[in-house]
Amino acid sequence: MSQRRNLAVALPVLGLALLMVGAAFAAVPLYFAFCRATGFAGTTQVASHALGARGERTIKVHFVANVAPGLDWSVEPETDAIEARTGETKTVYFRFRNRSDHEEVAHAVYNVTPEISGAWFDKINCFCFTDQTMRPREAMELPVVFFLDPKLERDRDMDRVTEITLSYSLFAVPGSGNPVALAPREATPKL
Repeated sequence: MSQRRNLAVALPVLGLALLMVGAAFAAVPLYFAFCRATGFAGTTQVASHALGARGERTIKVHFVANVAPGLDWSVEPETDAIEARTGETKTVYFRFRNRSDHEEVAHAVYNVTPEISGAWFDKINCFCFTDQTMRPREAMELPVVFFLDPKLERDRDMDRVTEITLSYSLFAVPGSGNPVALAPREATPKL
């Protein structure tokens, strides 16, 4: 009888433990999917094409970029800010330079503020969609193509938003910089 009782307690506890481990592994992808779907935490939306419909509001969009320690690059937007009418497709270029003597790969992390605007900020093309590789001392310009969804005009919480800031932080992709170990030196002959 006690074995049956122990089994009746052990199986649900084991099931709960497995459920918790599964939830821990699923939490990060589910969080990112939630942010992409809702614009939560300033996550912008991804669009395959422009809407074609233009709205009435004009919002000033600021651009900010920085580079994390450990990546010897510079990045700056071609302009600090533009005026964007809702529904109108805009393109802004960012200038990149690898200041190091070796090839490096970087990944851009982005967000918009105020956070509520993320649900209405749609990117069609962005250097942040893929990792960027640059040869030593190479420079390049990469575009960000976006529009502000005209539906934001119906969101009463967006009524007070007159400016949006799109910011990027570049990080080195682990394992892409200098080699971890150098090739062994040739042995010095003994005399």
